[in-house]
Amino acid sequence: AEKRLKVLQSLDTLGAGFSLASHDLDIRGAGNLLGDEQSGHIREVGFELYQQMLEEAVATLKGEIAEGQEQWSPQISLGTAVLIPESYVTDLQLRLGLYRRVSSLENRTDIDAFAAELVDRFGELPAEVRHLLDVVEIKALCRRAGIQQIDAGPKGATIAFRKGQVKNPDGIVTYIQKAKGMVKLQPDQKLLVRGDWEKSEDRMAGVRAATHALAELAGVPLVQDDASLEHIETLFAR
Repeated sequence: AEKRLKVLQSLDTLGAGFSLASHDLDIRGAGNLLGDEQSGHIREVGFELYQQMLEEAVATLKGEIAEGQEQWSPQISLGTAVLIPESYVTDLQLRLGLYRRVSSLENRTDIDAFAAELVDRFGELPAEVRHLLDVVEIKALCRRAGIQQIDAGPKGATIAFRKGQVKNPDGIVTYIQKAKGMVKLQPDQKLLVRGDWEKSEDRMAGVRAATHALAELAGVPLVQDDASLEHIETLFAR
């Protein structure tokens, strides 16, 4: 509050409203641009994304979007920072533009191309940015697999399916058997995944491998890197 008052005091010229809004957004943050908790005005998410969200909401209310076709965002909690640090991209407007671009990425090819662009423009990727891009890929895989939520920690992860419905139950059983005690389906239809993931990189690799496997089992083709189940289990064993 003190910072906001100081900014308000310093901006007393005609037409300072835009600068004031920019400083306020920088102080308070832009919210969760990749989740469904985002609130605020058009400028925070971009006009195109806001218009798309508005059109989808209207279509849903009219019944023009069938159940299962609506847009939704999986919730991913990996216990690690996922953001574009101010020290990496200092300009606020540029950071917000990059966030909007990140939210539209859907496959590893596009993610790698975006990462290469960041390296070319701003230098080597910080760990927070690498984790952000990994989470974007994991979210895309979750949508294909029908995964609503993932909570991961040093000892493993729990995976909750959307509306409690598991796609391809027979395939899940086969996957559990091949995982050799590392995966368990609980009575509440959540998958319990065991792992030794003290390092955030191992946590990312384990969750990414699990979501790859579950997306394949759901019968949804992967755009790229659709590894065999054996290869996924090798990654998952980390």
